[in-house]
Amino acid sequence: MKNDDKNRAEFERRFPVPVGIKWDPSVGDYVVTCEGCWMAAEEVVFQARREGWLACREAMRVTNPFPVQMGDPDAAWARQVAEKSLRAQGFKVVG
Repeated sequence: MKNDDKNRAEFERRFPVPVGIKWDPSVGDYVVTCEGCWMAAEEVVFQARREGWLACREAMRVTNPFPVQMGDPDAAWARQVAEKSLRAQGFKVVG
């Protein structure tokens, strides 16, 4: 399961998707599956929750706590382990 799929599954677990909406992988977004399945207010609230969730995930950028030190194999190993761990938790590692 890709990280995006994990994030979407966690979003759907925390914020149940209204009846009449489903994830469409060909579009890469949620789509309406029937006419008039929800009121306009529900759509606006759902979209706001989704945008907030995605913005939160995007904001989770961290810098690797181990500096790059040329020639030190232990530092390179520690940096690699830290980066794998951070990415597994859903963070985006920069620098």
